[in-house]
Parts: sequence; structure tokens; C-alpha cells
Amino acid sequence: MNKAEFVELVQKHGDYKTKAEAENAIKAFTEAITEALVGQKDVTLVGFGSFTASLQKGKSGTVPGTDKTYTTQDKMVPKFKAGKGLKDRVAAGK
Repeated sequence: MNKAEFVELVQKHGDYKTKAEAENAIKAFTEAITEALVGQKDVTLVGFGSFTASLQKGKSGTVPGTDKTYTTQDKMVPKFKAGKGLKDRVAAGK
């Protein structure tokens, strides 16, 4: 599903009069989640899932086929864990 199709789906389920209103709602949601994660705050939507920011440790290794080594630095990465309600609905195919 691309963004335009998703906007239409949100418009239908959210009873928005225009696609612009639905797109603004999606934009507000994603910006709010992003701001919370940048601020190291978790966002939990009961029945849907949790958005968190986690520290991913750096690692070192070798490039296959060569003697070159590399090292990556620690960084914060976003993660999503689906809630029970979402898992159940997807499993049921509804």
C-alpha cells in the first residue's frame, strides 16, 4: 500500500471530509511519535503496540573476502512492538 492509498483508508475510517484532512492527521501522528522517540520517551497505544527508542551497540567485524575490518558506533534506533490486539486481528485475517 502506498501513501495515497493509505490516506484514502484513513479518510474512510476517520470520517474525514477531504484527503487533505486525513493526510494532516497522518502527518501529525507521525511527527508526534518522532518527537517522542527523539526525546527518549516510549509511546504505548494499548491494543495496537509500543514505539520505543533503543540503543544499538556498535560492532566490529571483517569485510568478507578481504582482510579489512570495520567498526560501527553505538546509535539510537526506533523499534515497534505489536500489541496483542493487533497480533490477534492480523492472525485472524480481519
